[in-house]
Amino acid sequence: MQRVAILVDVQNVYYTTRQAFGRHFDYNAFWAQATAGREVVAAYAYAVDRGDDKQRQFQTILRAIGFEVKLKPYIQRSDGSAKGDWDVGIALDAIELAERVDRLVLVSGDGDFALLVQRVGQRFAIPVEVYGVARLTAEALVRSASPFIAIEAPLLLAARSAQPSR
Repeated sequence: MQRVAILVDVQNVYYTTRQAFGRHFDYNAFWAQATAGREVVAAYAYAVDRGDDKQRQFQTILRAIGFEVKLKPYIQRSDGSAKGDWDVGIALDAIELAERVDRLVLVSGDGDFALLVQRVGQRFAIPVEVYGVARLTAEALVRSASPFIAIEAPLLLAARSAQPSR
C-alpha cells in the first residue's frame, strides 16, 4: 500500500475556491479521493487561528476527518496588513515527511511551493500530487506537480451548504 502525507494550505484553498466558484472545498470528498488505497502517514491542515467559534467548529470537523490541525496566530499589523501564512512550516514538514512516504499530496495554488515540489521530487524521488484551483494556481506549481489535480465540482460543497469561514 502506498504511504502518503497530505499537506493542506487551508487559507489558500478557502480563498481560491471562494473566488473561482463561490463555494467551499469539500474536505470529505478530497480525503476520500486522496487516501483511496493509500496508507496515511500524516495529514496536516495548516490554518490561521482567529479564535472565533465557527473556525473552532471547522477545525473540529477537520480533526474528525483525519487531519492534524496546525494553527498559527493571526497577526494584524499596525499598517492594517495581516500576516499568518504557513509557507515555511509546510515546506519544513514536506521535507521531513518526504523520506517516510511514497508520495506527498499538497493542496495549494501558491507558486512559492513550486521549488519545494521540484526539490522533493529530485531529492527523495517521490511524486508530489498538487491539488489547486486551475485558473488560480501558479503555472510553475502546475508544471512541477506530478500530477496536478484541478479542484472542481466533485471537490466542492454544494452552493447552498454552509461551512464555517476561515
